[in-house]
Amino acid sequence: MNESREIFAPEPVPDRTASDPAYQWDLTAIFPDDAAWNAALEAANGLKDELAAYEGRLGESSATLLAYMQLSERVSETFSPIYGYASLKSDEDTAVARYQDMQGKAQNLSVALSTAAAFEMTELIEIPEERLERFYAETPELEKYRTAIFNARRMAAHVLTRPEEALLASAGNLGAAPYGIYNLFEGADLKFPDAAGADGAPHQVTAGTFIPLLRAPDRTLRRNAFHALYDTYLGTQNTFAALLNAQMKQLQFFAEARHYDSALAASLDATNVPVPVYTGLVDAVNANLPKLHRYVALRKRLMGLDELHMYDIYTPLVPDADVTISYRRAQELVLDALSVLGEDYTAVLRRAFSEGWIDVYENIGKRSGAYSSGLSRPHPYVLLNHKDTLDCAFTIAHELGHAMHSYLSARHQPTVYSDYVIFVAEVASTVNESLLMQHLLAKTEEPRARAYLLNYFLEQFRTTVYRQTLFAEFELLCGEMTGRGETLTAEALNAAYLELNRRYYGPAVTLDDEIRIEWARVPHFYYNYYVYQYATGFSAAMAISRRILTGGEAARTDYLRFLSSGCSQSPIDLLRLAGADMTTAEPINAALELFNQLMDEMENLLV
Repeated sequence: MNESREIFAPEPVPDRTASDPAYQWDLTAIFPDDAAWNAALEAANGLKDELAAYEGRLGESSATLLAYMQLSERVSETFSPIYGYASLKSDEDTAVARYQDMQGKAQNLSVALSTAAAFEMTELIEIPEERLERFYAETPELEKYRTAIFNARRMAAHVLTRPEEALLASAGNLGAAPYGIYNLFEGADLKFPDAAGADGAPHQVTAGTFIPLLRAPDRTLRRNAFHALYDTYLGTQNTFAALLNAQMKQLQFFAEARHYDSALAASLDATNVPVPVYTGLVDAVNANLPKLHRYVALRKRLMGLDELHMYDIYTPLVPDADVTISYRRAQELVLDALSVLGEDYTAVLRRAFSEGWIDVYENIGKRSGAYSSGLSRPHPYVLLNHKDTLDCAFTIAHELGHAMHSYLSARHQPTVYSDYVIFVAEVASTVNESLLMQHLLAKTEEPRARAYLLNYFLEQFRTTVYRQTLFAEFELLCGEMTGRGETLTAEALNAAYLELNRRYYGPAVTLDDEIRIEWARVPHFYYNYYVYQYATGFSAAMAISRRILTGGEAARTDYLRFLSSGCSQSPIDLLRLAGADMTTAEPINAALELFNQLMDEMENLLV
């Protein structure tokens, strides 16, 4: 690692029109312009009637069932680019009303199509097993859809009558409202004051600059940035509490309507993941909290602080080894590290870098964070808010893991099986991060540079296993409170979140009271019990990446089969195929034992 040392001086965030188009994604591969999108939207409206024409008919013959399943695939192939284009355009600048309107129209179409097809699950379930087997024998083309039909019939106890299903489908817009409001309020309307450093110079605080500010060597700047952000959230805490309360209530409503014991059970059943996998993660991580307490105490000692505050926990422990890694250099590192997955894999990555798949830099109004779009045709798109840091290099590897999962599944599976479920979604991304880390460690012998990487790896464990499980436990508490009929007030949410931080981080941290509002800046709480999968995915990825690096061609082949399998098998079976059994605590315990070993090496290098 020969890059120059990072100097913390963030550039002002530009307007999108002032950004270099070479670092913006090219959405013309989806639609050449907005007019073409509007034409596609208008044409797609006719699909509602095509779907509705099959109501009451799915069990009449094998030919009819086959025709409907083929139509359903065509609807997905038509709708996906319509929604994807509108969503991506809206995320370029969330304040642009035209793209908000287009996204709303796409959402309306989604609800309309869901309403028109609301009979599907009920009718699939009503087909007698003997008749369905006869259909498969009569029309071999139906075998393609056997797994999809089985998955629908698997949920028979939670499918309602046709009028009830239609009613729930028509309520889809209401269910999506809390996140839509949150996204606009948090992304477009919420503004933060500047934070001054020790020299008095102001630094812009945004969702994109906040974590880099917390990594700055200037402790005054870190503290002021921390207060600038969280004091702003506290000033609107009741609005955020009302939004999260509405989100949890709508989940509870749909869960009760479908006769689930809880919103958690309903959410996990949608992806065929047993509830004990979620609760088992929380239990396993709680049993390993002493390791996090050890890490926090080690951080405090290495930083030489009398008090370790929450704004100190992101700062590199080896600041004089901090580096600037340009976007171009990050590309090279990612390609080198992932070469173990084969030339075919890296050839697609080169296309992603050169053919406008990636929107690289932050601009005013751009959606915060990073993601790979669920859109897989013509190809995935990746949103970044890139800074020239090691963390952002890992973000590139992470999001391209998602993108490759989507790309390979779309090319090896029919549309009906090309989307992978969220339980496996974070595995491919984290395998890429692990391979990048192993690649960097293998090339680095100088003690301080190696300690810098170890610190980064330790932080991945803290933020991905421990912190995401803290989020998961918080979301679990929110769901339980809602299930008991309690209102999620700001006071109740803040108290619960503060107590979780106290328990997770332990006695070595001086717990800043403002951290109680951190939940308000986590958009994933609107993703329906999503965050636990970061922790399970990371744990699985540690096992799988070790297998790739030590298991030779067979391990790589198994992993690429996993990436190419979409949802053609249950998520638990897919991970077993790749080398991780998430029905046990073994991958979590093994990952956190590795965390402990990394701390041993860190102490040997620095203490």
